[in-house]
Amino acid sequence: MANLTIKGVAPHLIDRLKNEAQRHRRSLNQEVITRLEASAQSVPVDPAAFLSGAREIRKLLKGPVLTEKRLKELKTVGRL
Repeated sequence: MANLTIKGVAPHLIDRLKNEAQRHRRSLNQEVITRLEASAQSVPVDPAAFLSGAREIRKLLKGPVLTEKRLKELKTVGRL
């Protein structure tokens, strides 16, 4: 395995990473590796394409617009 040295990391960032590592029951090293792996595997999103796809899906959905009022009504259906 290769080694990597990261210079100039702000102390507050190190503290946050240490806290997250402890929360996930990992070493600081493993926390950083896990985050780097997740970051390297993520796929960039094209906002225009994403919105275009959402608009196409909305066209397919034919029904009433879900408003806050209607949502509250649906949540209480069948409740006493």
